[in-house]
Amino acid sequence: MGNDLIVVGGGAAGMFSAIQAGLDGAKVLLLEPNDRLGKKLYITGKGRCNVTNHCAWQEVLKNVPRNSRFLYSALSAFPPSETEAFFERRGCALKVERGSRVFPVSDRSASVVDALKSALREAGVDVCRARAEALLTAEGRICGVRTDRGSFEAPAVILATGGKSYPATGSTGDGYRLAEALGHTVVPPVGSLVPLVEDGGWCAKMQGLALKNVSVRLYESLPASAPTQSLPLEGKVPPQGADEVDPVTRTVSKPVFEEFGELLFTHFGLSGPVILSASAHMEAGRRYTVTIDLKPALDEEKLDARILRDFAENQNRNFENALSGLFPKTMIPVMIERSGIPAGEKVNSVTKAQRRTLLELTKRFSVSISGKRPVEEAIITSGGVSVKEVNPKTMESRLVPGLYFAGEILDVDAYTGGFNLQIAWATAYAAGHAAAER
Repeated sequence: MGNDLIVVGGGAAGMFSAIQAGLDGAKVLLLEPNDRLGKKLYITGKGRCNVTNHCAWQEVLKNVPRNSRFLYSALSAFPPSETEAFFERRGCALKVERGSRVFPVSDRSASVVDALKSALREAGVDVCRARAEALLTAEGRICGVRTDRGSFEAPAVILATGGKSYPATGSTGDGYRLAEALGHTVVPPVGSLVPLVEDGGWCAKMQGLALKNVSVRLYESLPASAPTQSLPLEGKVPPQGADEVDPVTRTVSKPVFEEFGELLFTHFGLSGPVILSASAHMEAGRRYTVTIDLKPALDEEKLDARILRDFAENQNRNFENALSGLFPKTMIPVMIERSGIPAGEKVNSVTKAQRRTLLELTKRFSVSISGKRPVEEAIITSGGVSVKEVNPKTMESRLVPGLYFAGEILDVDAYTGGFNLQIAWATAYAAGHAAAER
């Protein structure tokens, strides 16, 4: 008996689309070159797998910076509540954590993968360890897939090969090549949700230091004469705040992103949840600066009072010995160097102007950014098959009948918080059902 559908890629979107089509009665063959299915899922969410976000589907759209309108039909048809119900029904109990992030109660990604494997068996999906080399067509329509283990025929194919992030898990960009060979436009893939590289050496001096409960703002630097109203992307409303003009360089700093949470200083720059989200707002060829409010719970007046109180308690000590109540130990040498206040200065000799400099540095600790880490280190890929060439209701190619797309291969990506996996489930749901109908 021949196949009704071939799914290329055994990750989240591939397995889920195969399940949907199989449950609809289609004879499905799933092709995956890795030695196990869901390899990238095992490392998602630091090994815990942030399955989705416990929110309305409209909220998911607000967390998609590019091409969010394309996802309207898919997310409304398969919202986060349906994702949660799917896994709960298959014995994967879920819980909701900070930021409405949804995780398995077991705190193990394996629980999610096991639920998907069980559903694959229920749907009667056949799995073949093979790498797709080319998509086969006849008279302009899909008719099968050529692999390193021979050719397989089918009137429909779903490409769910992922992006280019984490190539060790199988996301090597093969799907882009397969789609381009049939005439599809591929928006050049770049890293999204990726650590940032500092233009300087401050971060390396604090390598390994994690800061919680800080406020991070991303600024884009523009010539003073440049228009700024076109900067915000789709999705979230950009942060409020006036543009800042440097009187020397005459550049405008435009705030394009702001979030509260956790970050990490590394040998190359910045990482952590808020930094990964900020990276989704960065575009190639532009200059950015990250500013960190180290004490967001205190306005400037309250922070000044706090500094005065700490100084009063240490008035006869050296400046370097009066900062332990304000900053982590690893950060103190950097704060001293950047403030310009001598480490050995007696606290009772620190001037009001010097204290003001320390306050400004605490509320606006700036890090110049030279760029992102390589796409291979990104959690998700921005770019991929142009959504203009894909039917948003069925995920079918507008160029090649019988060809469908699901997941990260498409030019859509979101912020952290389970939104990217929700996109994978929703697009896979649409593609699986539509392909089964064919």
